Amino acid sequence: MKQSHLAVILCLFLLATACKNTNQNQDASTTFTGDTSITAAPPSPEWAKYASIYEVNIRQFSQEGTFKAVEAQLPRLKEMGVDIIWLMPIFPISQTSKKGTLGSPYAVADYKTVNPDYGTMADFKSLVNRAHALGLRVILDWVANHTGRDHVWVKFHPNWYTQVNGKFVAPVDPATGKPTDWTDVIDLNYDNAEMRLNMMDAMQYWVKEFDVDGYRCDVAGYVPNDFWAEIRPKLDKIKPVFMLAEWEDDPAQFKYFNANYGWSMHNMMKAIAKGARTADKIDSLREANQQRFPPWYYQMLFTQNHDENAWHNTLDEAFGPAANTFIVLSCTLEGMPLVYNGMESNLDKRLSLFEKDTIAWGNYQKNDFFKALLTLKHRNRALWNGRDGGKVVKISTDHDDKVYAFYRQLDNDKVAVILNLSSQEQTVHVSGNGYEGMYTDVFSHQSTELRADQTITLKPWEYRVFTN
Repeated sequence: MKQSHLAVILCLFLLATACKNTNQNQDASTTFTGDTSITAAPPSPEWAKYASIYEVNIRQFSQEGTFKAVEAQLPRLKEMGVDIIWLMPIFPISQTSKKGTLGSPYAVADYKTVNPDYGTMADFKSLVNRAHALGLRVILDWVANHTGRDHVWVKFHPNWYTQVNGKFVAPVDPATGKPTDWTDVIDLNYDNAEMRLNMMDAMQYWVKEFDVDGYRCDVAGYVPNDFWAEIRPKLDKIKPVFMLAEWEDDPAQFKYFNANYGWSMHNMMKAIAKGARTADKIDSLREANQQRFPPWYYQMLFTQNHDENAWHNTLDEAFGPAANTFIVLSCTLEGMPLVYNGMESNLDKRLSLFEKDTIAWGNYQKNDFFKALLTLKHRNRALWNGRDGGKVVKISTDHDDKVYAFYRQLDNDKVAVILNLSSQEQTVHVSGNGYEGMYTDVFSHQSTELRADQTITLKPWEYRVFTN
């Protein structure tokens, strides 16, 4: 049982999370010195090896803000090349101390039913069934660390929560030991075995009864790893699930999740776009990640998600004219790419998390751009995820601080990528071997020969993607 004295609670949090790092705005270049190669990979669904993710904010996805409105768009997303539909929390929202007019989807009031604003349980089941009929998968956003202040557990099971002097408390950041500003939620007590059993029961419920395909686990590092160790095999016993951790810097988690957030790569890309880092720093980061990650592990790579969009930057604010270039990078590096809802219509505003703020869809002007990248990932096995894809091999240039060039190959499948990660035109000499051959330019559809010794001129932020 957690003690009621604040200092004791903070110490427990710090001791339990000493090797965790939640600072999502740093380069995270520290390395893990343990031998992750002996860690067995968790089960992975067959479909995850070539998949990409599309995040849906149900409230903002349509004027209706309903499951039915999402279901209506599934054929379009399938055609664009999406594989996994990640739904932000679908549950009723706590009204006590809620933020804004409508409250945060992450202040859950009941883990076993749906937000009536989004529709009915039957509507949700219909959405999942339609997705599966199209060959899409559905994962739910799961908030295991805390609940809203009027969650159904609060009244009958107050001992399931962390309390200080008899009062519920907001979660504490394990990296700093300081309370978060999440005033609309209260911290769950993972020392309570009964609470753990009910949390696991709720997670199994959606897989058993609604056939969901896995979870995106919110602030996964705030939750003890022994909980993930216990719930993962229970879920896989029902069906192989895909588990994504909103976390990066705890290697002990890798055996329970199929992928985690590529926060450090995201921040590196933003820094290069702003001129604060050079292109060759991507190699330093990748090398550090290879040391701390098991060889089978990969990350979700992104330029936008709901947190970045709501609190920090739109795509244009973060990347400016380099936006498409870094989307290309995130779709071709080792990892699983994320498309945030609205990006295919050039989303240019920060969507509110607490108010109605509908996406202006327009004519899906970037649909073909994303379709080209996501379809390439399906068709060319060199771009598949983890060990199912090819490793990144650098192509040497005489301007590696400005141009990032690489190829990936698996058996006879090969992709070569050359990116000008600068705001000036670059004429570069590429050299080496392994990448040579005849290719098709993914965007111009022109046949192109890449030679072991040639000169290439790239406009500012120009990207070239070649497939054989």
